[in-house]
Amino acid sequence: MTETVNIETKIPPKVVNILQIAGELAAKQGHNLYLVGGVVRDLILGTNISDFDLMVEGDAVQLAKRLAEVTQTELTIHARFKTARVTWTKWSFDLATARSETYDHPGALPRVQPGSLENDLFRRDFTINAMALELNPQRYLQLVDQYGGREDLEKGLVRVLHEKSFTDDATRIWRGIRYEQRLNFQIEKETLKLLQRDVPMLDTISGDRIRHELELVCNEECPHKIIGRAEELGVLAKVHPAFKDGGWLADKIGRARNLTLPNLKLPALYMSLLAYRLTGQECEDLISYLRPNRSTARVLRETHSLAGALGNLDKRNLPPSQVYKLLQGYSLPAIMANYLAGDSYVVNRHLYAFVTRYRFVKPSLTGNSLKKMGIEPGPEMKEMLERLKAAKLDRKVTSRKEEEELVRQWMEGTT
Repeated sequence: MTETVNIETKIPPKVVNILQIAGELAAKQGHNLYLVGGVVRDLILGTNISDFDLMVEGDAVQLAKRLAEVTQTELTIHARFKTARVTWTKWSFDLATARSETYDHPGALPRVQPGSLENDLFRRDFTINAMALELNPQRYLQLVDQYGGREDLEKGLVRVLHEKSFTDDATRIWRGIRYEQRLNFQIEKETLKLLQRDVPMLDTISGDRIRHELELVCNEECPHKIIGRAEELGVLAKVHPAFKDGGWLADKIGRARNLTLPNLKLPALYMSLLAYRLTGQECEDLISYLRPNRSTARVLRETHSLAGALGNLDKRNLPPSQVYKLLQGYSLPAIMANYLAGDSYVVNRHLYAFVTRYRFVKPSLTGNSLKKMGIEPGPEMKEMLERLKAAKLDRKVTSRKEEEELVRQWMEGTT
């Protein structure tokens, strides 16, 4: 019996209408059009969706042009990849031509050529991502499930399509763990054996691609579960041998995800925790391997550098201005990584005071205020503004009037 999937209760009518029109246009062009991959999985599971992957056994760009024209939606063409995106408000529809993939050797990027629906589904990573929904009118929303993905969804299993899957592309090891933990599934027994067999194949993958997988982990809702499972399976140690930490990293990331500090980017914090327990050379080795962007590399280095300087904060009655002077210039993720990883109550109290209070303190007087008082822009003004900030941090002044009086004393040389 042919199964159909009801999507009308899961996405807005306008989105349903765009999919229907896309299927009609493809049929008029003599082509078959399908929803494919993770979107089919998520439609069946009833989880949130904003992006739709559409696969056509034909020219994806030409279909996208016509679809954007008919539906009055925004069109973006990626000529190099022969793909296109149609966008309506927050919803996007990515159109690609059906393709097949071959791998010249383990870890290589695939060689791609046009193919059929069967080719396109077979190249995918797991059965739960290898389903399709027909969009042509005569077979609208019929499920194509050649590998038992629907049954694996019901059983809560993550299963590869063939035994060379992890050998061909070992990044699928990271993806399998992500899906397992995100969906609260289990990696199927035989798939788990293949995964454990092929953990060494992660050495065939470039650091850039591993970094991309880590970035995806850091953007998951529960990254600590993924990191913990990756460590358990020996996968985390393939990023760096020093990541054999008895659950330490997963625990710290689990605590980090509950933080709600303004402007704190949690993915950057998770990455900074990776670097905390490394030596200086190990940190540099990790950066060389992963090749993160300049901002992330800076956070990793700062995390390690600050960890070595925190002894200066281990004083109970340290004035706020001294705490500020030591911590200013360090990124928020680097500071919070040290806060989460540190074991000194005194140091952590200073770190928390800095991120929640001290970094927001500003004198009432500004450069223009000092100029009106007769101080010309330059080193002297800069020094006075810094001294004012320190005085306000240490509550030596608490009002604009007191700040003005203090500046006059400095100008007169009486203090």
